[in-house]
Amino acid sequence: MATGIPPKEMQKCKKISVSLSYEGKEAVESVLNYEGKQFEIQLPINGNGKNLFFFGDNIDALAYLLKQGYKNKIKLIYIDPPFATASNFVNRKQEHAYSDSLCGGEYVEFLRKRLILLRELLSEEGSIYLHLDNKMAFTMKLIMDEIFGEDNCRAFITRKKCSTKNYTKNTFGNISDYIMFYSKTSNYTWNRPYDPWEYDRMIEQYPCIDERTGRRYKKVPVHAPGVRKGETGKEWRGKLPPVGKHWQYTPDKLDELDAAGEIYWSSTGNPRRKVFCDPSKGVPIQDIWLNYRDSINQSQKTTGYPTEKNMDMLKMIVTASSNPGDIVLDCFAGSGTTLGAAFENGRYWIGADNSAESLKAVLKRFTDGLDVYGDYVNGMTYEQYSLDLEEKCPFTILTLEENESCVKKVCCIEKQQDEFVKYSNLGKAESI
Repeated sequence: MATGIPPKEMQKCKKISVSLSYEGKEAVESVLNYEGKQFEIQLPINGNGKNLFFFGDNIDALAYLLKQGYKNKIKLIYIDPPFATASNFVNRKQEHAYSDSLCGGEYVEFLRKRLILLRELLSEEGSIYLHLDNKMAFTMKLIMDEIFGEDNCRAFITRKKCSTKNYTKNTFGNISDYIMFYSKTSNYTWNRPYDPWEYDRMIEQYPCIDERTGRRYKKVPVHAPGVRKGETGKEWRGKLPPVGKHWQYTPDKLDELDAAGEIYWSSTGNPRRKVFCDPSKGVPIQDIWLNYRDSINQSQKTTGYPTEKNMDMLKMIVTASSNPGDIVLDCFAGSGTTLGAAFENGRYWIGADNSAESLKAVLKRFTDGLDVYGDYVNGMTYEQYSLDLEEKCPFTILTLEENESCVKKVCCIEKQQDEFVKYSNLGKAESI
C-alpha cells in the first residue's frame, strides 16, 4: 500500500518535465519548416464542397493546409495511425490496404513530426484524440505531453476493442486499446457525452423517491475532507462539520438548498444532500469504454477496410469535442469513419491517406453507401444498399500530379465507368 510522500519532501517537490530521447529526433523548428509537396490536382466529387480528401503522404497534406490558411482552424483531430505491428493489412477482398512496417524510434519520429504539425492546425479551443494499442501508447504519451503539455491531457481512455478471448494460454487476454485525449489549451470545446439510462441501474443508483415531487434521488454527504477556517468551517443549524472536514457549501447556500427541498434530514438530525436523477441526460461517459468494440456483427454496414473503427464511438467523440460547422480532421483516414461521423453531425471534414484502398473506401462511403457485413458472402454488392445520409457528401480530392493516374483509375473502377471525374471544371478547393 502506498504511504505517500513525507510532508517535508513535499515542500521540496518541483514539477520537472519528462522527455523522450532517441536517435533521429528532429528539432521542432526543423519540423515546422518542412515545405511539403504541392497538391496540384483537385477533383470535385458529388459537387463542390468544403470537405477535402488528400491522396498522398499526410505530412505533405498537413504542410499544405498550414500554407493554405488552416493554422488554428481545426476544432477536432482524431487519428488512428498504424500501431507498429510489423504487419501488412488487407481489405475484405484480401487486397493489400496498407503496411504497418515502422517500429521503435523510427515510428516515434514518424508520428511525432505529424503531431507537431497537427498542433499548429488545432484551434485554441481544439482537441486531439490519438488511438493506439499497448505497443506504443505509453511511449507516445511522453511525446503527447511534450507537444501538447502534460496539463492538457484530459483523459487516457481504455477501450474494449473486441469480445473476450478464450484461447489466450500464457497471459491475460488482450481485449483493450487506448485513446489519448488532449486539448490545445484549458479553454476547449466540451459537450459532455452520456450513455442512456438503464432502468435497473437507475433504480440501483437512485433508490429514493422524493415525497413532494416523486423524483428519484440518492443521498450524498454535504461535507468534504479538510479543515476550512472560512464560512464552510462554521456552524450550520447548530451543527459543526465532522472532525477533519468542512461543509461543501456555505451556510447560506445550505439554507437555500434546504428551502428548495434538496436536503435530507435523517432521524438523528444529520443532513445529506438529495442528488436527483435526470433520465433525459443519462449516465456521464467515463474513461473506460465498453460499448465501442470493433468486432463486426451481421447487421453492421462497413466499407470492408481493415481496422475500421466503430462509427458510434466516432460520433460520440465528434459531438463531444466539436460543434456544428466546425472542422474535423483525420489524417489517417482509412475507411473514412471519422469523416462520415463528422458529416452526419453537421461538421466539415478533412481527411488524408496514401492508400488507394482508403480512397476506394471513402468514395464508397460517400457515393454509394456501405456493405451489410452479413450479406457480403452472398455476393451482394454495396450498390444495393442506400447511404444512411440524407444526401451525398460533396468533397474534393486533392493529389499530387504524380498520383493523378492512380486517383482517376480508382474513381473509374469504383463507378465502373470511363469518366468519373470531370476535368473541365476543376477549380481550387474552397478555403474555410
